[in-house]
Amino acid sequence: MRYFKYILCLTLTLLLAFPAMASDAGGGKPNASAIVLGHIKDSYEWHVTDIGEKHIIINLPVIVKSSTGWHVFSSAKFTEEADANGYRKGPFNLAIATKGAHAGKIVELNGKTEVVPFDISITKTVACLFIDAIILLLIILVPARWYRNRKPEDKAPGGFTGLIEMLVSWVEDNIIKVGVGEGYEKYSPYLLTCFFFIFTCNLMGVVPFPPGGGNVTGNIAITFFLALCTFLITQFSGTKHYWKDIFWPDVPMALKAFPLIPVIEFVGIFTKPFALMIRLFANMMAGHAIALSLTCIIFIVATMGIGIALGMSAMSVVLSIFMMCLELLVCFIQSMVFTMLSAIFIGLARAKE
Repeated sequence: MRYFKYILCLTLTLLLAFPAMASDAGGGKPNASAIVLGHIKDSYEWHVTDIGEKHIIINLPVIVKSSTGWHVFSSAKFTEEADANGYRKGPFNLAIATKGAHAGKIVELNGKTEVVPFDISITKTVACLFIDAIILLLIILVPARWYRNRKPEDKAPGGFTGLIEMLVSWVEDNIIKVGVGEGYEKYSPYLLTCFFFIFTCNLMGVVPFPPGGGNVTGNIAITFFLALCTFLITQFSGTKHYWKDIFWPDVPMALKAFPLIPVIEFVGIFTKPFALMIRLFANMMAGHAIALSLTCIIFIVATMGIGIALGMSAMSVVLSIFMMCLELLVCFIQSMVFTMLSAIFIGLARAKE
């Protein structure tokens, strides 16, 4: 009974996502792949759930520059259903393509030609990113305010502030200091930001309703930017010995004349951050996809008889709860792994001969 309330909370949280799943089924056999992709892909509106025939949607601002200039309007201006050509029509000859090379993107329709405008719209992922950033600021500023009027000899904090202090100390002592080595202090702000930002985004992505539910770290553009930051800091922190080992390594002269090793080392500069980007993106996106796929089982077997439906639905709920618990662990592990590898890459670039 000790963990019953936690299991109950997870079950209720999971059940809150069911109405949206059922609405996608449209009264017939659901398309599991369309449901999963629809929930993990970015979009110009934030679909919450359906109540009967009514769609509960948070419309987001669209900001685009087309051939007729800048346009700012609500995503509610687009039609709900696509026409025969696969376009959700909107104002100013703009539409959201639902199929083809630009599926899911805003395009400008010039006759039969699609032109992609300059698009800086606040999509679901961007909105979630702003929310996660605000939450992250509160996570850091609340403990900072507590410390403002405290002295080193005062009693250690408890509660939320104590939890954040414990996490900061653990990351600092066991990841940053070990990975970077001497002079780690100037890299701590960046690496701590990476850890808490990824951890916050991961946790908020597990929550299936606003303000959570955004697949931020499952978006390759986000992981690309994080990996790019690590790449730039690593290269600018490189010592003479680091660059010497890349372009003039201590290998036989034949391997230097035929620059196999330097080429491999040079390619390695880019493969390391690339691996960071793909690892975080793939793990988080796969976790969301698996959890949603297990939920879809309920609606897929709904027409197979009461016995099969009840049995498979019960199994689906149990497996979904298990995946939710596993996702919580993955949220922490992925933020730790990204921070740890970033610290190691920086530390290797700063190594002395």
